[in-house]
Amino acid sequence: MARGARRTQAATDEGDDHRVQVHLDRVLAERGMTLTELADRVGVTVVNLSVLKNGRARAVRFSTLTAICEVLDCQPGDLLSVRPREG
Repeated sequence: MARGARRTQAATDEGDDHRVQVHLDRVLAERGMTLTELADRVGVTVVNLSVLKNGRARAVRFSTLTAICEVLDCQPGDLLSVRPREG
């Protein structure tokens, strides 16, 4: 099996079922900030932040994550965690 085919198969096997949880809504509430205000300050669209906040993002640029952390005065671990495996 070709190297690229293995990656594709792994992505297919994994599907959309990931265990990463996003805590952006909690951190925003703690800071008294809206998603719109964060989007303006970070320089990304509200739609993109909403996708992240709702756990539907398939990727996050480190530059975006860094900007979010700088604006919210937090660390990436304050925004993201991994749920334990079930079973």
